[in-house]
Amino acid sequence: MPPKAFSDDTPLLAFDTSAAHCAAALLLHGKIIAEAREEMAKGQAERLMPLIEEMLVKARLTWRDLGAIAVGVGPGNFTGIRISVAAARGLALGLGVPAVGVTGPEALAQYGEGAICVATPSSRGALYLQEFDGGSPSTEMREAHPDVAGFWPEPKRQLIGDWPETDRTVLRPDPIARVRAIAIIGATRAAQNPSPPAPFYLRAADAAPPSDPPPVILDPLS
Repeated sequence: MPPKAFSDDTPLLAFDTSAAHCAAALLLHGKIIAEAREEMAKGQAERLMPLIEEMLVKARLTWRDLGAIAVGVGPGNFTGIRISVAAARGLALGLGVPAVGVTGPEALAQYGEGAICVATPSSRGALYLQEFDGGSPSTEMREAHPDVAGFWPEPKRQLIGDWPETDRTVLRPDPIARVRAIAIIGATRAAQNPSPPAPFYLRAADAAPPSDPPPVILDPLS
């Protein structure tokens, strides 16, 4: 059964655990009506749903009041992204509402105008970079290290996000600002018959499969 159509007369829930935090927000009629944030390097799987429940109670809402779900899909922490995306898809299925995904660079780009370049953390000191012009992406997302030639964008571009220290001006939205942007973008996408959210990965997880061969299963009847 397809989810019911989203209307901005119903609250939209947005949340994100793609980095070392749990962050959530509620959007209604285009305005943020509640938000919550907790810093944590691990434990998001256990804390995400209670944090959302507490936020709903403070806003005097229930799960059944929600009209759509928006979730941060990365790139970022592999485990955190999987936690959020699985939660969003499960909630959408249980509530019969649409769910949408928003990338980290898309959320950051909401805070700039004109020519901008956004940065989000990767691993081993690298960053994910993407350029936007007039609010729309103008390049594919790429991974780069600050020590590599060509890392820094041209001076005309405003820098937003998790850039290294530099003498250039950098706008650094915090996790609450980012989840607000996820909510705003999500409200537009939820009204457009969206596909379910999926994790956005540019690289494989650092964990590698075991090198030992799998055990052989013996058939006792053979």
